[in-house]
Amino acid sequence: MQDSECLTLGISSVAKALGISRGLCYQLARRGELPIPVIHLGKRMVVSRQAIERLLREGNERGDERS
Repeated sequence: MQDSECLTLGISSVAKALGISRGLCYQLARRGELPIPVIHLGKRMVVSRQAIERLLREGNERGDERS
């Protein structure tokens, strides 16, 4: 499996995908306020790549409905 095929994203990558700061993304993840499940692996927090892609896809679809 190559890096581009990784099944999870770190919080920094999630923040970038959501267009928010890394610090805010960590805060939301710690408080359980991200709209996707966070997987805790020791001190590391990751998110399923499929979950973030689904969230972004659904957000785009809702935005299209409003137009």
